[in-house]
Amino acid sequence: MRIVNFRRERALRLGALQEERVFDLQELSAARGKPAPFLSSAEDFLNAGSEAVDFARKLVVEGATGDASVPLKSLELGPPVPKPGKIIAVGLNYRDHAGEANFKVPEYPILFAKFPNSIVGPHDPIGIPSEDMQVDNEAELAVVLGRRGKAIRQDAALDYVAGYMALNDVSARRWQFADKQWTRGKSCDTFCPTGPWLTTRDEIADPHNLRVIGRLNGEVFQDSNTSKLIFQLPELISFISEAITLEPGDIIATGTPSGVGVFRNPPIFMKPGDVAEVEIEKLGLLRNVATTGLRS
Repeated sequence: MRIVNFRRERALRLGALQEERVFDLQELSAARGKPAPFLSSAEDFLNAGSEAVDFARKLVVEGATGDASVPLKSLELGPPVPKPGKIIAVGLNYRDHAGEANFKVPEYPILFAKFPNSIVGPHDPIGIPSEDMQVDNEAELAVVLGRRGKAIRQDAALDYVAGYMALNDVSARRWQFADKQWTRGKSCDTFCPTGPWLTTRDEIADPHNLRVIGRLNGEVFQDSNTSKLIFQLPELISFISEAITLEPGDIIATGTPSGVGVFRNPPIFMKPGDVAEVEIEKLGLLRNVATTGLRS
């Protein structure tokens, strides 16, 4: 199942995507006399776990024969998980990317945080801060947690996954390198486009065999496969949960392959008007246009 958030009258509504049509799950539930509080938001949906997924799947099957859906192309999509409790990102998790950055292949996963203010949807603008114009984009597979877990065993780790989505780990490189740690340069507002939907775990037979593509203005900068991850998902989930309790809705960004703009010769950074794309096999496409820094 593919779960979307779409905007209606400035609010986000939870939907299920099937064959390019979106079912409004809350509306469908009410129409069939089966109101469910966990359909009111992505947060509630993820906290309800497999019960919510099974319920939504049944609703869509029942509603498929009626006029209960709208075309995907008519909707404005928001981020599948608008308010994650945590975004835990992994650095240098592809050998070729570690090589282009002139770092040794890490012995253990390198973790850093992206704050939830960076989350935006699959087609929302990316704001380039005027104080750091060296902005780069990174194509990544994102994992969304569906169960609470602490000290999770590797052999059980995927049972804690709700689903997968594409993620763009946008980075302000001058701040990132000047700070000697990555949080500020990675957590600017709008620096974490996600989506276009959450594909539930049962839909992806092998998350370690998905093509990952990053483009800037239509030119392919990154083209790799999740089979090349240094630390695969079970190891990452186990490693993180040794220290940090994982909660439903938490996001793990698994790292980016080689080809990012900062390590090209000469470096290539995003400018206002540029189009950044992240496409992951079976998970969909993000397409975000850069703009001048957004201010309140």
